[in-house]
Amino acid sequence: MEDHGLFGPGSVTWRVMGEPILLVGGFRALLMQGLHPRTMRGVLQNSALMDPAEAWSRFARTTEFVRVRTYGTRAEVERAGRRVRRIHALLDAYDPDTGERYRLDEPEGLRWVHVGEVDSYLSVARRAGVRLTDAEADAFVAEWRCAAEVVGLDPATVPGTVAELRGYIEAQRPGLRFVSEAAHPLGLSFRTPLPRPLAALRPALPAVTVLAFATLPRWARRLYGLPATPVGDLWATATLRALHTGIGLVPAHVRYAPDARRARRLTAA
Repeated sequence: MEDHGLFGPGSVTWRVMGEPILLVGGFRALLMQGLHPRTMRGVLQNSALMDPAEAWSRFARTTEFVRVRTYGTRAEVERAGRRVRRIHALLDAYDPDTGERYRLDEPEGLRWVHVGEVDSYLSVARRAGVRLTDAEADAFVAEWRCAAEVVGLDPATVPGTVAELRGYIEAQRPGLRFVSEAAHPLGLSFRTPLPRPLAALRPALPAVTVLAFATLPRWARRLYGLPATPVGDLWATATLRALHTGIGLVPAHVRYAPDARRARRLTAA
């Protein structure tokens, strides 16, 4: 039998993740990640994320990992996961709040990154108009427990339903903030150089970042020092829907990436 990796035909993940509007969800996931102080400091102290010259290449590597994890064979997923786990196990960071050094593979930080990613994809998809019933949304969260295992988490320790996802985020809120030593992502988006083939897209990067910020919960926008009003929520939802509708007018063979086209063919078969 063909190896379809972690998900496969009929999964909610394959149906959702191929939608181009999920690019906004990827940016939102990074913004959610940035509100966990130890996670953010781990990134700051071990990578060039906040160096504008390196930010895009790091985002590209993260995007490739998500692609392999979503559509790759089990062997490909295991190779990618083994590499990520090995890197995390070798790195540590310093927490100035406690005076402690900590490992980047500590479950608390990995769990927050996982939850922020799942919540971002699901939130952006539903607000953009991707059709998902409540049961399908729960199935999406449950399916991503397999993805949590790839980075070294026990699947039983991550949320398996939308309600559990929201409960976890709410419980974490008291410890979240944007650390002062980090550059603000909105400012970074104006300074990030893109590879030559993507240079024409540079004016769009700040706009995508602004939209990603607008899709965050109001409490998260406030932690970034940005306005947070119901009007902003309405604008974000309306913009996501308009973009998703407009992209839907593009022929499928152009609209979807090769992996997403293959997933759609296998699902329809």
